[in-house]
Amino acid sequence: MSQEKYFEATEFENIKELIYNAVQKYNNETAFIIKHKEEKEVTYENITYNKLLEEVNCLGTKFYDLGYENKRVSIVGRNSYEWVMTHLANLLGGMVSIPLDKELQVDELESCLIRSQADVLVFDEKYIENIEEIKKRGNVKVKDYICMNEKEGYLSIPQLKQQGKELLEQGNKNYIGAKIDSYKMNILLFTSGTTSQSKAVMLSQNNIASNVYSMQLVEDIRKEDVNIAFLPFHHIFGSTCMIVMLAFGVTTAFPDGLRYIAQNLKEYKVSIFVGVPLLVETIYKRIEQGVAKKGKTKVVAFAKKISNFLLKLHIDIRKKLFKEILNELGGSLRFVISGGAPLDKKVSQGFNELGIHVVQGYGLTETSPVIAAENYKKMKYGSIGFPMENVQIELCNQDKEGIGEIRVKGPNVMLGYYENEEATNEVLKDGWFYTGDLAYFDQEGYLFLAGRKKDMIVLKNGKKVFPDEIETIINRMEEVSECIVYGIPNKEDKNDLKLSVKIVYDKEVVKEKYPNMTQEELQEIIWQKIKEINKTFPPYKYIKNMVLTDQELIKTTTKKVKRNEEIKKLLEK
Repeated sequence: MSQEKYFEATEFENIKELIYNAVQKYNNETAFIIKHKEEKEVTYENITYNKLLEEVNCLGTKFYDLGYENKRVSIVGRNSYEWVMTHLANLLGGMVSIPLDKELQVDELESCLIRSQADVLVFDEKYIENIEEIKKRGNVKVKDYICMNEKEGYLSIPQLKQQGKELLEQGNKNYIGAKIDSYKMNILLFTSGTTSQSKAVMLSQNNIASNVYSMQLVEDIRKEDVNIAFLPFHHIFGSTCMIVMLAFGVTTAFPDGLRYIAQNLKEYKVSIFVGVPLLVETIYKRIEQGVAKKGKTKVVAFAKKISNFLLKLHIDIRKKLFKEILNELGGSLRFVISGGAPLDKKVSQGFNELGIHVVQGYGLTETSPVIAAENYKKMKYGSIGFPMENVQIELCNQDKEGIGEIRVKGPNVMLGYYENEEATNEVLKDGWFYTGDLAYFDQEGYLFLAGRKKDMIVLKNGKKVFPDEIETIINRMEEVSECIVYGIPNKEDKNDLKLSVKIVYDKEVVKEKYPNMTQEELQEIIWQKIKEINKTFPPYKYIKNMVLTDQELIKTTTKKVKRNEEIKKLLEK
């Protein structure tokens, strides 16, 4: 079963068609808000859809003039208007755009530039030291280094944009008239992981355009919305959602950093944002802690019961009832899309009960990215909804509980891994992409993730344990910042595994809740809570061992735990 169509949308073959259509529809509406800080003075600049296209065309025209047609242009930097302009200039001119992770260390960044055969590097001045080091080494084939801001000794985006404007005024239409091959590689994206593990995913403009179209059909995004770009644009979810927002006519602002989330939500009157579960769950945890500090936990729980009862009668008083809480989130927030990893259903339910609509989506870099999602008409807490309208899903090798590996077919599936035929053939077979994720359908057709195939723990008795399921419950504990569940060899039976958990405790919560407690006492308190959680699971899922620390787990730059590296480190002790 796939999604129903709830909204009207036009399908485009490529991003150029999509952007030109958006500009025609929303011409003088605001596409981006740019904050300028000069000493103590803060000003805001509104970039209209018309101006966005004009500036992209100016920049692209100069790119062509510099000989970048059919070349590969890489981008490294924070989410910014200059990042957007560069990426769109690449796509609207048919250059291969290579978004690179700004958090990569010099060696990894250099490796990505070499592997992708980048001709040009556009960079944020914040990362100038890494760029200087790469230039000094001389191992990459990059011809031009372009700074997003004015920087002595470098070409800059403002400078090239102005020169492109002059070329356009002189009648240079080479770039604007460029024909796009919608089905060839136009984006090269590296998956998360270390350099040796990451793969370069080849995507076409049609891959992205088809995914944007399928989201437009089902998600309640409005042209009046203000979005804040939390997700990094080098991540497929971030860059595709940036284009989704333009397709809907939404205004996008840029955050000042995770520490300023609450301030930015109020500042821009944000009504919608897309985030990973870690961010969404952190915001919800802070709401719960704020309510508890005011001694209103029971009051809010009772208010939710009343509100839920009235909702069944089609009476919605959530905005009034929870006004104080909603004002802490800026007062305008109405819609949150979570993706990138499973979201705790308690968090999804909690937000929805407060009147903020939260939907969960699922996808991968290799699928541009969205494969399935909930929407405002089809929701079930804990599920990832239904397949997108143009995506086919099948579950392979299902066990007796109906759990099988997700395989997908559709216009959003990648062209393959760049210069890695072996890896491509492992996951692309007869037009199907094998995701490596395990899932099951319930009786109503909702899809539920069970975990990664490679992360599944198989016990000696044949029972399967999915770490995600247990981690979600443990992460709900107030004292827990994050955790990882894994199997360690059982001393009594070397052929069997014993379930263990490594817990990172929340230093702020522990300091406030247990001010004078020793590490041993804290260990005992948390262990007793783990034993209570055990009682909610069948015995084979019981946690038998616990490691407690205040040190953050090893993660990718997109905040996914590097499970294998963590487990290797734990088993070496």
